[in-house]
Amino acid sequence: MMMKVELKTWAGLGLATALAGAGLSGCTSGAETDGEVAETAQTGENGEGGEGGEGGEGGVSITGAAKDPIVYNSALAVAEAHAIAARDAFAVGRTDAAAEMFAHPVSEVLVEMDPVFAERGVEDFKDLFAQASDAILDGEGAEAVSARYDAIIAALRGAAERAPEDGTSDAIIAAGVASDMIDRASSMYRVAVNTERYEPYLDGYGFYKAAERSFEANSTIIASEDEELHALLTEALELLAQAYPGAEPLAALDADQEALNSASARVELRVFGG
Repeated sequence: MMMKVELKTWAGLGLATALAGAGLSGCTSGAETDGEVAETAQTGENGEGGEGGEGGEGGVSITGAAKDPIVYNSALAVAEAHAIAARDAFAVGRTDAAAEMFAHPVSEVLVEMDPVFAERGVEDFKDLFAQASDAILDGEGAEAVSARYDAIIAALRGAAERAPEDGTSDAIIAAGVASDMIDRASSMYRVAVNTERYEPYLDGYGFYKAAERSFEANSTIIASEDEELHALLTEALELLAQAYPGAEPLAALDADQEALNSASARVELRVFGG
């Protein structure tokens, strides 16, 4: 199906015009999740390719997602991160970027995840993202956009209920998802400080907020299972809060990248070992 958003936004938003998958092209990734090498890597936006090379966007192992609850839920978190970024960018008046963020997850993750979702009985919800993007471009107001965001989050929560099980505890699943999002946020910050483009910062902001949500929703059970892991996650998220204080970047992106990278690595090591 030729989505309306393609016709209205590709040129204006600076997205790649080479359409892939279901007729969309988005961001890239070289990210790995729990040792699973990304199977969805594409070429970078606007010919840059830098975001994916930094391990930022997309990059979810589809074979891993079919059996591993951390990988499966990380795929959902990537989509949620973009929805959060879109909602918050819209709130600060960045309407084009908001429309772009709502559109991205379709090609980056959801098209590739279709077989996994179908196998697990998850109803297709890709159109919710495209419709939210179109709504912004059609001039819908804050209340309508918020309602579309809520519908996306509800669909993601429903999909999460059908995640595969492999004996991993809920605490470690949540921590693993947060770790993945923290790594992506840290990687995107490295990109953001070296470009004048807004999108890398906004991507990283969304990943940070998705990590924060996974942690805060499960903080008690993470602490009860592993106090050190809880402390490491808290430290990493505090550093990211300084790097990403809001959807609108600070005039100077001068957060301590070495500290961010180290905190992210410590979380990953605690969750996954190595």
